Amino acid sequence: MVAKRNRGKRFIAWAALAGVIGGAVFLATAELFALLFARGASPILAVGGFVIDIVPQPFKEFAIATFGEYDKIVLLAGLGLAVVIASAIAGVLQLVRPPLGVVALVIAGVLSTAAIVTRSGVTPLAFLPPVLGTIAGSVLLVVLVRRLRAWRASASAAVENHREEEDAQVDLVVDTPGAPKELNRRRFFVLAAIAGASAVVVGITARTVSMAVSSVETIRKALKLPAPRTTVKVPEGAELDVPGLSELFTPNDDFYRVDTALTVPTIDPETWRLVIDGMVDQRVEMSFQDILDMGVDEYAITLTCVSNEVGGELVGNAMWLGVPLRDVLRKAGVKSGADMVLSRSVDGYTASTPLAALVDDELDAILAVGMNGEPLPLEHGFPVRMVVPGLYGYVSATKWLTELKVTTFADDEAYWTPRGYSAEAPIKFSSRLDTPSIGEAVSAGRIPIAGVAWAQTVGIERVEVRIDEGEWMPATLSTPINDDTWVQWFMEWDATPGTHYVAVRAVNKNGDLQIEERAPIAPNGSSGWQRSLIRVS
Repeated sequence: MVAKRNRGKRFIAWAALAGVIGGAVFLATAELFALLFARGASPILAVGGFVIDIVPQPFKEFAIATFGEYDKIVLLAGLGLAVVIASAIAGVLQLVRPPLGVVALVIAGVLSTAAIVTRSGVTPLAFLPPVLGTIAGSVLLVVLVRRLRAWRASASAAVENHREEEDAQVDLVVDTPGAPKELNRRRFFVLAAIAGASAVVVGITARTVSMAVSSVETIRKALKLPAPRTTVKVPEGAELDVPGLSELFTPNDDFYRVDTALTVPTIDPETWRLVIDGMVDQRVEMSFQDILDMGVDEYAITLTCVSNEVGGELVGNAMWLGVPLRDVLRKAGVKSGADMVLSRSVDGYTASTPLAALVDDELDAILAVGMNGEPLPLEHGFPVRMVVPGLYGYVSATKWLTELKVTTFADDEAYWTPRGYSAEAPIKFSSRLDTPSIGEAVSAGRIPIAGVAWAQTVGIERVEVRIDEGEWMPATLSTPINDDTWVQWFMEWDATPGTHYVAVRAVNKNGDLQIEERAPIAPNGSSGWQRSLIRVS
């Protein structure tokens, strides 16, 4: 009885393996035909994008706060694990209750097909990869499980026949090479090995080739942007020399990335087009060269994400190269009554930007093509993105831009608005302590306390620091580049042994004091003074 139970568990395990291989063949076949017919029709990426769209706001905030820029890697890993588990269950079902395993695969195929065909910019043949993948995976699962059943039947028959002859020699007879059981087992493993290896090779190769075919990194590196007509003068004293302090300009590789794209869109600037329509006098379509032909200028602008917690790192400063959005909109002619521009990314993401922020002659809202002396990195919006000072990124900094629709807040809403965020989101000015870092033990004596502060479009007037419950003391500011960039600040502190709380707050050039009360990031950005615990030894 025990031996029979162990054999049953063994075949359940092999059925689970058959299911995993069937799932792998499903995905590999889909990737192969996605490469041939529709490179955006990868089931795993489509489902991942769908998950990003439907996940409730608190879970999005948790993912960003916990994993930062690695949130999408974690999501892909989670989806991969879910596929393995679901495929294993399908294999077991196919063994014990056929055809439930195939039904499970078909349901997965239907769901992935729905996720693909409902994405923005879908092509007519986008349904083919998941459909063909479902067929291939289902057929393989049926064949594998049939061979597994034949193996199980021959093993049981061998055991029963030998029991009648000599109970004590069960294992010897069952494992005799050349027995029917051995033949069926070999057939199962040969097919499983071939199918599994093929799925891995085909899947990885198809995904790699797809990325290589669609990749524009080589084009981006070879692209020579025109020299700017005007440049930003960085004044002397704009950057302080304090160890641990954020650089004046955040390197591209370190610049925060928060978006809804599961994989970075790759767009050839030769085929890229920007459409301006909606409440305009005439619909305008511009190429990348049209943007460059307008003449580009340099702009120093700090960007802030609405998901940035008090003291967080989702803020960065860069030197951008671009053209004024007001000049681009002027080509189409904005009709009266419009109050919003709905910008759209190639992946379907939308942002609602107040029209006033884009046409104001005093604001440097731009279409950016360059970042810190090079074409935009792919993950930061290549070839063209929006950069609007004074507004959180989710309503203003659309990457991989493809459309500007002039409209009204009453008629249209953007991606984040129905998810609980404000339609308009001016940045709450703030300050951050960079050094000493939280939890870092420092030695007693004279040490620098330093950080950054920002109040886009207004500017920082002063930063103040308080140790424990003492008096607020003014910090020394760097020379600001302009009112749209952050400033660095520092002060010297005679640190005494023990545990101390260091608080920082800012005052903008309008005389407003940074908000003390803590507020969550939703619906329109966090607030509060940063208070950090510093240990002095």
